[in-house]
Amino acid sequence: MPLEVVTAESKQVLREFIEFPYSLYRGDPFWVPPLRIAVKELLNRAKHPFYANAEAEFFLARRDGRVVGRIAAILDRNHNKFHEENAGFFGFFESTNAPEVAAALLGAARKWVFSRGAVLLRGPVNPSTNYECGMLVDGFDSPPMVMMTYNPRYYPALMENVGLRKAKDLNAYVNTAAAVELEKIARVADRKLAKSGVTVRPINMKDFDGELGRIWEVYNSAWKRNWGFVPMTRDEFFLMGKEMKQILKPELVLVGEAGGKPIGFALALPDVNFALKPAGGRLFPTGLLKILYYQRSIKSLRVLALGVVEEHRASGVAAAFYATLVRTARKLGYSGDCEMSWILEDNVLMTRSLEVMGARHYKTYRIYEWH
Repeated sequence: MPLEVVTAESKQVLREFIEFPYSLYRGDPFWVPPLRIAVKELLNRAKHPFYANAEAEFFLARRDGRVVGRIAAILDRNHNKFHEENAGFFGFFESTNAPEVAAALLGAARKWVFSRGAVLLRGPVNPSTNYECGMLVDGFDSPPMVMMTYNPRYYPALMENVGLRKAKDLNAYVNTAAAVELEKIARVADRKLAKSGVTVRPINMKDFDGELGRIWEVYNSAWKRNWGFVPMTRDEFFLMGKEMKQILKPELVLVGEAGGKPIGFALALPDVNFALKPAGGRLFPTGLLKILYYQRSIKSLRVLALGVVEEHRASGVAAAFYATLVRTARKLGYSGDCEMSWILEDNVLMTRSLEVMGARHYKTYRIYEWH
């Protein structure tokens, strides 16, 4: 039977779409199975707030009745309006090591977005840069941290074989809290904060919704000039915040303020992937118990957001965020790796700051384009 590509129009085909990675990665020591319930919610085009401003189609590749690949084609109206371009996206890509499968899937996604006015296909994004995104091209020797992607080594070759080319690399840096020369960073931060009058505080969990609203405004302002940035709607941001609430440590969510007004924030999350892996993607019958058990032993962190609105970037608040996060991580016993990700490859200022603190570049993720 020849290779066929079908759309996930029925519940059964969508179930196959969700299940495919669990068989593809079986036996891979580094892949972390996502919770099926979370994947299902993210792919729910009728209910997830991302799709209020986007369209998507899910494709499944089969050969001899067996699933051999999947892809999502995405038209993100928020992105195209913000960047004044006609881009289409692909995401949730998985494939066996077969160039013809990748070609068929990417071709189907390209055809779908082009039929809706797009002039290029970019990805992977799952389903935008505000979520998991990028294809791992370097650093295959360790598992991904929370909300970072992982894929087989052969994926980049599949992209290039079809004709996709690099659009941008996203870098991940790693260090440990113990290795950072805290005194120097703290001294710089204290001096600048005293001069600027900016203060740093942890999130107020008793006013969680109010804090989310304030942080949402800072997020959409502080990141607006970054390559590939897409403003998040309030509904999207609040849903993501409430999902993170289950795993965050309030002391590691920081808000910078000037005159009582938020001007920046930083977010570090415990690497919950350590606890998710033993669950195998299921909460029941024993997955939840495994997550709760292993969650107590998490020693690693990922700093996944640290930003300051443009007019306050010289205030010293970024250095204060770093110093506070390091000091708190030590206090809370996070003695393992601390990943800072992702950083745009051409973000020289951030890269230099991380290198000064002793961090090393250890993983590279790539966004591809196909015109």
